[in-house]
Amino acid sequence: MTTPFAILLPLLLLSISCHGASNMTCNEKERQVLLSFKQKLNDPSNRLVSWSAQQQDCCKWMGVTCNNITGRVTELNLTTPLDSGFLELSGEINPSLLELKFLTHLDLSLNYFVHSTIPSFLGSLESLRHLDLSFSGFKGLIPRQLGNLSNLQYLDLGYNYALRVDNLDWVSSLSSLEYLGLSGVDLHEQLAWPQVSCTLPSILELHLVSCQIDDNMIPPEVHSNFTSLQVLDLANNNLNHGIPPWISNFSTSLSELDLGNNFMQGEIPHFILEFQRLKKLDLQGNQFHGRIPESIVQLKHLESIILHNNSFNGPFPSSLVNLTFLRMLNLGHNQLNGSVPETLGFLSNLEELYLGNNLLTGGVPKTIGLLSNLVTLDVSSNSLEGPIEEEHFSKLSKLKQLHLSSTNLFLNVSPAWVPRFQLDFLLMGSCRVGPRFPTWLQTQKSLRILMISKSGISDMVPRWFWNWTVQLEFMDLSSNQISGNISAGVLFNSSTINLSSNNFKGQVPRLSNHVEVLNIANNSLSGPISQFFCEKLNWKNKLAVLDISNNLLSGDLGRCWMHWQSLMHLNLGSNQLFGEIHDSIGNLYGLESLRLNHNSFSGYVPSTLQNCSLLRFIDIGENKLSDTIPLWMWEMESLLVIRLRSNQFSGVITEKLCQLSSLIVLDLANNSLSGTIPNCWNNIKAMVVADDINSNPLQYSFGYDNNFDSYKQSLTLSPKGGELEYKDNLILVRIIDLSSNKFSGPIPSEISSLAALRFLNLAKNSLSGEIPKGIGSMKLLESLDLSMNNISGAIPQGLSYLSFLSHLNLSYNNLSGAIPKSTQLQSFDPLSYAGNAELCGDPLTKCTMQEESQQNSHHVDQGDEEDKSHFYIGLGIGFAAGFWGFCSVVFFNRNWRHAYFQFLDSTRDKVYVTFFLMVKWFSVKFRSGLPAR
Repeated sequence: MTTPFAILLPLLLLSISCHGASNMTCNEKERQVLLSFKQKLNDPSNRLVSWSAQQQDCCKWMGVTCNNITGRVTELNLTTPLDSGFLELSGEINPSLLELKFLTHLDLSLNYFVHSTIPSFLGSLESLRHLDLSFSGFKGLIPRQLGNLSNLQYLDLGYNYALRVDNLDWVSSLSSLEYLGLSGVDLHEQLAWPQVSCTLPSILELHLVSCQIDDNMIPPEVHSNFTSLQVLDLANNNLNHGIPPWISNFSTSLSELDLGNNFMQGEIPHFILEFQRLKKLDLQGNQFHGRIPESIVQLKHLESIILHNNSFNGPFPSSLVNLTFLRMLNLGHNQLNGSVPETLGFLSNLEELYLGNNLLTGGVPKTIGLLSNLVTLDVSSNSLEGPIEEEHFSKLSKLKQLHLSSTNLFLNVSPAWVPRFQLDFLLMGSCRVGPRFPTWLQTQKSLRILMISKSGISDMVPRWFWNWTVQLEFMDLSSNQISGNISAGVLFNSSTINLSSNNFKGQVPRLSNHVEVLNIANNSLSGPISQFFCEKLNWKNKLAVLDISNNLLSGDLGRCWMHWQSLMHLNLGSNQLFGEIHDSIGNLYGLESLRLNHNSFSGYVPSTLQNCSLLRFIDIGENKLSDTIPLWMWEMESLLVIRLRSNQFSGVITEKLCQLSSLIVLDLANNSLSGTIPNCWNNIKAMVVADDINSNPLQYSFGYDNNFDSYKQSLTLSPKGGELEYKDNLILVRIIDLSSNKFSGPIPSEISSLAALRFLNLAKNSLSGEIPKGIGSMKLLESLDLSMNNISGAIPQGLSYLSFLSHLNLSYNNLSGAIPKSTQLQSFDPLSYAGNAELCGDPLTKCTMQEESQQNSHHVDQGDEEDKSHFYIGLGIGFAAGFWGFCSVVFFNRNWRHAYFQFLDSTRDKVYVTFFLMVKWFSVKFRSGLPAR
């Protein structure tokens, strides 16, 4: 029988221990260890301010956890909070940590131990069960000593700077491991990784994202002695066949399978349907095709299906509506067609629905309004049409994101409508919202992203709107007909603001220190621009993009550029600005593009602009700038676009121009430049080599990206005689326009090496000599204008080989002979060849026999220039055959015989000289081929 004392004794001991624990402080030795550890760290956010001699109890320090009974340190959680503004810990990990004998949990993730290696002494922390070093900038080899941590249950080394392994055998020693994260670690030489991972008897989650794994590293069969794996993540690798069959080993255990963003092909294999416990299937970003199998409904526990960005086609799989546990369905960026089924309303647990960027037609079913748990609805970029009415949102009280952009849908709600939801994101660009301004927006108190561009609104901005926009991070109202005054008491606060192509009036509005992108181009703003730039600011602005082009702004630029040093893209083109460009513009050290075109600026280009070493794009055309083009401009090797046309520049351009190896646009037209054209063009690599545009780093040089849209630089050029605006395709342009200047001398032959050039305009100069014979190597040339010069000689045969040539103007030169025969050259208007008195052939007047003969002879010499050795070998045989063939025709044809001798009689002197020279030439050639005596 148990005595009362035997019962009370454990309770008494527990009470004593709990009372003691309440007053327990940390071990003094471990306290000193932590202080030593802190000394090696940089702490810009002062997160470790509590780690001090004044605070005696280290168990109360930030990130430190102690055992309640012993007071020994058991956990260090020093991960950087996500809201800390990237103020990470950095420095060195002190080996003093080895003195923390009872440490079971160490988390140093989301810090910045940049370019440091993972300390091998961490493998001696024998008590560790949790080690997280992810997102912390480590590089180099992962130390094998980590294999000594036999108690380790959680290991995450993922997403570091450049980690790699020389051998994975140490992983198999971690017999207690349940979570292994090696994402971002280079495994491309580790052929045995599947076998190693299959030796971990307790493993539950395996994360190998972006490890450079390819199909050659996966054997045909991988056998596993365990069935515990629940999560397998192989996203962002190089698996370019189908889903590896060995994955079927885990059909009884796997709940999450992520194979997204590989290069997988084919159809979804049948064995996937055997994963009866599967809750998440992610195959996005591959090349799967065919129909989504209706039998996918057999995976009855699915909660998330992500098939985004593949090539699935056919109708929407209707069986999906029977997956009653489904919370996420992402079928975006495929080729699904047909209508959206009304039965989607039966998926009562659905929280996220992505159907954007497909070929869906019809309307959006009103049953969508029954999805009371729906948070995200995306049907954008489809051919959907019809009204979106209040009934579509009847029970969507949890809706946070609504994407209807780029459809034929139109919003049909009453002006007094008060939605049940509070949106965070509203994207309805190119979807009809107007003509009235949507008044229901003022009910959305948590909206952060608003995009209603090209939405047919032609209304005045209501008074409440500008105050309401203070909450927005991103605002795009562009390409509507919205009117209103934006200068009267308006303060813009959003990070990105796009009001371009509307009817706004007033002066440039005031900005808060949150604004990074302001685009108000193509409106009717007026007033002096210097007032905006020189307004006294009480804060340091973050403005990176300012586009106020195509307005009515006036005055000079002022001298206040030192306040705007964050500017990267500045566009003030097509206004009424005048005066000189002040030297203080050189304070814009981060400037990448400068557009001041179509104004009335005078004076010279300030030399301080060379301080803007990142400048890639300069357009100051259509002004009154004079003097010579400064030499330093040809030394700014980052320049990609130079547009100085229609100014008053004089002087010469030197061969320093060819130092700009990345140059893709050179437009100096309509100035007073003189001298000869440089002959070093083959040094401009961007015009010589037609790079693969998908791998070309230049494609990122013309814009500013943010999370929802991007500001892209545009440029107006005159490639084919008329003005064209280039924006998305600007990176494809390669143009040289030196027209309407005073250049003289020949066209340099080196210009023929520009195989990537698309547009060449040298018209209206005083150029002489011949068209370069190698012009046929400029295979991508689309437009060639050499008109109104003094160019002579024949048109090279190579010009007829340019299959992309769609604009040609050789008029008003001194060209002669026959136009080479080709489908290409005969298709141009006769005006392309006008003003060349001695030029003949289709589409001009017919050539005489003599002109054709001379032209053909010229073409033979030209076409065989690089094969002269073959020409000499066959010359004797060809001459004999041609001579006797011609003689036989003259002998048997009376009319030809009379015409021929009449021709000889009229040109006997010329024939005599030609024949004498030919005999002499053969004589020299014959002697040179004889052996020396």
